[in-house]
Amino acid sequence: RYLEGIAEVPPSWPAAALEAQAIAARSYALATTGWRGREGEALEQPICATTSCQVYRGIPVPPDPAHRPWVRAVRQTEGKVLLDGDRPATTVYFSTSNGRTYGNEDVFGSAPLPYLRPVTELDDGASPTSRWRARLPFDDVTTFLRAADLWPKDKEIRRARIDGTTLIVRGGGMTRAIDADALRDAVNTWAPCLRPGRYPSEGPRGALPLTIPSRWLRLARTEEAIVVTGRGWGHGVGMVQWGAYGKARKGASSSDILAFYYGGLRPADHPEPGLIRVQVASGLAALRIVPSGPGARIAGEPLGSGLVVISGGERLDVRD
Repeated sequence: RYLEGIAEVPPSWPAAALEAQAIAARSYALATTGWRGREGEALEQPICATTSCQVYRGIPVPPDPAHRPWVRAVRQTEGKVLLDGDRPATTVYFSTSNGRTYGNEDVFGSAPLPYLRPVTELDDGASPTSRWRARLPFDDVTTFLRAADLWPKDKEIRRARIDGTTLIVRGGGMTRAIDADALRDAVNTWAPCLRPGRYPSEGPRGALPLTIPSRWLRLARTEEAIVVTGRGWGHGVGMVQWGAYGKARKGASSSDILAFYYGGLRPADHPEPGLIRVQVASGLAALRIVPSGPGARIAGEPLGSGLVVISGGERLDVRD
């Protein structure tokens, strides 16, 4: 049931790609929640609901017909897991590549895993982030770098030059070198906040997920702007989701897709826990709860149509 609420890929994708995603998501969840392999055991260590773990949006209420293919993929693969020995493999995955994947040690700094080896990716060209471009006028770059404390508040950037992957900006008698990673972090953090009508920008296939989606990029400049071009979106390790889509379109099975990305591992039967806990959010200042039907209760009391204020305590549990 947890997997039915995962929202990592569109449910309209081919069945083989959905099944590969379901198995990868199941394996990842079991590998990262500290489960010891006893069937029916409840997992106390939660899994988060964001891209830091796996995107979780819950099961639509009432049921959405568009969601059914994903539910079908989860149920068709029930109990199927990729195993590293007798343990679930840590089957990380990401959206779109730059033409290849990377070893886990190169990205995460962890010990090399035999099932997370680099492969060449030729099938993710349908992704909206396969190739992307972002134009950043100097006045916007000034604003974002100021917000990130990378440029003085009282000076404007007037000129720039590129030295490999380093941006060198000048203005008001000051020169500063900013590497591509620092620029990307500053722009992705502040652009949608301070210029929400302009960033992330629209690409040929719709809006980009981030202003600068990946670290696989090149910097250039014009007289008035910095131009960033690049490929891909995500960390670069494991299964490429849009690559799985492309392979499924070519007729590959879910087992073949997974074996390609995970060092030859293929799905095997494995018991599942009785309960998995999902950390939906943390640090919220407010929570709006809308009952899906009559008879809803909160803290044992009927949930009416008016405003309900809850104060005190350290946490709020919301259950269906």
